[in-house]
Amino acid sequence: MRHSTATRGLTDPVRYPANAPAQVRTKRAFFLLLLTIFVPGGAQVVAGNRTLGRRALAVTLTCWGLLLAALVVYLVDRSILLSLVARPSVQIVLAVALLVLAVGWLLLFINTLAIIRPKLLAPGARGILVACTVAALIGTSGALGYGSFVVNEGRQTIGDVFATGPAFDPVDGRYNIMVMGGDAGEGRDGLRPDTMMLFSIDADSGKTAVISFPRNFQSAQFAEDSPMRQIYPKGYNCGNECIMNSLYKDVTDNHADLYPESEDPGAEAMMDAAEGITGIKVQSYVLVDMAGFEKLIDAMGGVTVDSGGWVPFRGPERDDTFVRTRWFPPGQLELDGAEALWFARSRYFTTDYHRIRRQQCLQQAMMKQFNPQTVLTRFSAIMSAGEELVDTDIPQDQLSSFLGLADKARQHPFERLTLGAPDFGTSSDRFSTYPDFDQIRARVDELLLTASDEAPEETTAAPETPESPAAEDGDAGGTGDDASEPAAEETTAEAEPSKESESIQGWADSAPTTQPDGSPITEEYLIELEENGREDILSLIADSNAECSA
Repeated sequence: MRHSTATRGLTDPVRYPANAPAQVRTKRAFFLLLLTIFVPGGAQVVAGNRTLGRRALAVTLTCWGLLLAALVVYLVDRSILLSLVARPSVQIVLAVALLVLAVGWLLLFINTLAIIRPKLLAPGARGILVACTVAALIGTSGALGYGSFVVNEGRQTIGDVFATGPAFDPVDGRYNIMVMGGDAGEGRDGLRPDTMMLFSIDADSGKTAVISFPRNFQSAQFAEDSPMRQIYPKGYNCGNECIMNSLYKDVTDNHADLYPESEDPGAEAMMDAAEGITGIKVQSYVLVDMAGFEKLIDAMGGVTVDSGGWVPFRGPERDDTFVRTRWFPPGQLELDGAEALWFARSRYFTTDYHRIRRQQCLQQAMMKQFNPQTVLTRFSAIMSAGEELVDTDIPQDQLSSFLGLADKARQHPFERLTLGAPDFGTSSDRFSTYPDFDQIRARVDELLLTASDEAPEETTAAPETPESPAAEDGDAGGTGDDASEPAAEETTAEAEPSKESESIQGWADSAPTTQPDGSPITEEYLIELEENGREDILSLIADSNAECSA
C-alpha cells in the first residue's frame, strides 16, 4: 500500500510533469502561470515549495483584505480615506509597500517558471509562455513598481509645495484661505495678483463662501494686528496708485521688513487686507501662477462649464480679417488649459466684474471635476503641474483634512459675493473706489450664514449678473492681449454706463440672443461687428457672459 501511494505521487503530472504527455505539460504551465497572476503563492502551494506558497498566500489575502476595507471606507465616507492617503507618513509607507510587493511578485514569477520547467514544453508553447509571462510581469510587478514611483513622486511634490509645521484649527467653525492668481511674466512690472478671492469653508459640511475683491478696490483696511497699519493707518489709500492688486508688489518691494518671519511678505499683507476688509480671520494663502493653472487644467483633462453668454478671447490671425478677437459661444464648453485661462481672464467688451463671476464659476467647475477618479487616473500629471502652480503656506499636515473637506465642498454650490458691481450696485456707483466697510461686513455675515449648516431655508441671494452693460475705462476692446498686459498700466477709474448702447436701433437694453432680424448670433457676425467698429453692440451682446454655472 505504501509503495503504491508513493508511486502514484511520483506520477502526479502537476508536481512531476516529466512523464506527462506534452498536452498535459502545456496545460499545467499555463495553469500555474494563471495562479501566479490571480492568486500569488497558489502555484507554489500546488506544485512547488508549499512553505513559500503559504507565506505568499498570506500576503495576498492580507492585501485583498486591506483593499476590501478601503473600498468599504470609500463607500461609507471617502473623505476619511482621502485624508489618510494624503498624510506624508502614510504615503511613504504605501510607496515602500508597493515596491516590496512588486519585487515579491517578480520573484514568484521567477519561481513559477522554475516549477513549470519551460524546457519540457514544445518550442511553440514555450514561446507563447514566455510572451505571456512578460506581459503578466508588466501588468503586475511593473504596475506596482510604477505605482510606488508615482506615490513617492506625489509625496515629494507635496513636500515641495506645502509648508512645514502643524495643522491649524478652524476659526468659528470655518477655514479661511486667501487665494490669489497672477503672473510676473515678460512685460509685467513685478507680480500683481489679478485674481483675489477669500474662500471660507465650513469645517463640518464643506459649504463654501467665496468673496471676490476687484483689482481696483481702494482704501483697503488692514487687520488690527497688522504691521501695515504703521504705513497706512487709514487704510491703503494714496489715490489711484493704491488699488488692491498693487499691494502685493508694494509690500514685496518696500515693506518686506514688516514681516521678518515670512517667506512671502506680499502674501501676508494681502491676507491682512482681506481680513481688515471683511472682518474674517484669514489663516493661510494660496498663490496661483497662471501658467501653472493652464497646465493643471490640461493635467485634469480639461474642464467643463456652462456659459450664459458670448465670451471673447484673443485668437489666431486670419488672412480674411484684421480682427484677432474670437468668441466662446453660450452653452456647455469643454475647455483645455489655454481656453480656460482665456475664459477666466477676458475683459474684452465687458468689465472686471464679469470676469470675476466667470472665475468663480470656473473654480466651482474645477472643484466638482477634481474628483478621486480624476486624481487616480491623472495623478502623475496633476502632481507635476501642481509643483509649478502653487505657492502656499498651508502646512503639509493640513492637507489630509483639506482633501476630505474638498470632497464635501464639491457637493454644494459656492455662495458668492463680489465687493463691487453687481453685488453692491452698478459699475457707475463706483463702490470699489469708495467702499462702505460697514455694509461689506454686514453682507459678509449674511453670506457666511448662508454658507453654513445654520442657514435658514430661504435666503435672499445676491444678484448673479451685472445690472447694466457698463464697462470700466480700459476694459472694453478686442485688439489687446489681455492676458499679457501689465496690470500697472490699467486705469482704475470706473466709467459711467454707456448711454449709446441704450439707443441702438433694433436692440433691447439687455444682452440679446439674436441679431435684429431674428437670425442667430454667430462668431462671424461678431467679427463683422468689430470690423465695423460696433463695440457698443458687442458690449451689449457680451453683457450676459457673467452668467455661468458649473
